[in-house]
Amino acid sequence: MTNELDTSSWESARLIPVSGIRDAKEQERRATSALLAVLSSVDEFGLAFAKPFGAMKGQFETYIEIPFELGDGRSVRPDGLIHTIRGKRTWTALVEVKTGSNELNREQIEVYLDLAKEQGFDCVITVSNQIARIPGEHPVDVDKRKLRKVALHHLSWSRVLTEAVLQKTHRGVADPDQAWILGELIRYLEHPNAGAVDFGDMGEHWVGVRDAVKHGTLRHSDKKAVEIAGKWEELVSFVALRMGRQLGTDVQEVLSAKERKDISVRIANIVDAMATRGLMLGAIRIPNTVGDIALTADLRAQQIVVSLSLDAPKAGRTTTRINWLLRQLKPSAPDVRLDSWGMRSRSSMSDLLANVRNKPSLLVPLDNRELVSFTVSLTRPMGLKRSVGKRSFIDSILDTLDEFYGDVVQHLQEWQPDAPKLQKSAVEETDPPAGKQAEPTVFPDAQSKPNQTNEEDRGGTRVSNDDQPAIASATRTA
Repeated sequence: MTNELDTSSWESARLIPVSGIRDAKEQERRATSALLAVLSSVDEFGLAFAKPFGAMKGQFETYIEIPFELGDGRSVRPDGLIHTIRGKRTWTALVEVKTGSNELNREQIEVYLDLAKEQGFDCVITVSNQIARIPGEHPVDVDKRKLRKVALHHLSWSRVLTEAVLQKTHRGVADPDQAWILGELIRYLEHPNAGAVDFGDMGEHWVGVRDAVKHGTLRHSDKKAVEIAGKWEELVSFVALRMGRQLGTDVQEVLSAKERKDISVRIANIVDAMATRGLMLGAIRIPNTVGDIALTADLRAQQIVVSLSLDAPKAGRTTTRINWLLRQLKPSAPDVRLDSWGMRSRSSMSDLLANVRNKPSLLVPLDNRELVSFTVSLTRPMGLKRSVGKRSFIDSILDTLDEFYGDVVQHLQEWQPDAPKLQKSAVEETDPPAGKQAEPTVFPDAQSKPNQTNEEDRGGTRVSNDDQPAIASATRTA
């Protein structure tokens, strides 16, 4: 009989167990308790979570399902409350949580806003699987008058998980026990039973809108197109969160000033691109990379294109500039496409990396114009299914981006001009080192061609062969 046990199929004991969750209510209550307990237990994570909402550094106290009574006699029970004190300052937030496919309710949120105003609390924070289309915006449109005294903030579970991973893996937690506790929250949120899911569905109208775009029949006024445009915007936001989680840095969606200020402008731009060009467009910005990464879903060609543009070197011949890029793309796949752009050119020279490696001149701009920039892109087939899984649209976006970043982007660096060289002074060039005699000036043709004048630059003076013995003598004497 052996003393070794086969534990491969056993479930490890966990601080926050995922087993025993009976229904959506139990799922929501356990997720709320787990999150708030870890906020009060892990100092760095608690501050990272609450500081953007106005909280100051201090010990967080957290509670769940606190009973309150409004001034009009209504009884309310928020999912949670966060409270901290620092000196004479206090900060308090009510927390409303949804898990799984449950969405936030406008009426319920407005009741909590009224409660926070009556109690003098600072804000209401909601957490759900809904992803705000614009950073800082709330996914639920509430009465703006209720926001005059109380702030309303939202976090998706994807954002909560991202912040937890960033804090534990990349920013660090000083106390080892607190780091372990945060790791238990991460493990819990990543489990499907927790109900904290990532973005996973393009919506019920995805197939109809996709086919309408493909056949060129989509109208700007189509309400279904507006819904899909909103889903695309949520997907791009999620892509940024997910990439930030993988890289351990703050990845942001790229938006114009007008789009960031008004979500309707962003949605209108997406619908217009779908209806006129058959494209859904987005971009993300990753710190310390050479440029923004553009995401394009070509619904007519059924392709995903991920690309990045970067400046060409500002010195050297055209082929030298092309070879500069090729050296950086040595590990990249041969089907990566390269485009080169000449000065004031409206079109580019384009070819696959495999061909350019054999013949760099394929990227020389027309009319030998100065090469000013490159675009590097990767194209892959587009998934058609609306939800995550094999051959899904969402997974085709995520997989293409991961491949492009690992194969191309992380190898690229901006061009830097050579450092200026220190110039030797005239004295250093002519005077010998101390203690060493200067070598005589030698004129090899002096005897063979005594009558030929040999002009040399001596400060602008023309020196003939007849003067050479005197010059050599004077040099030896000195």
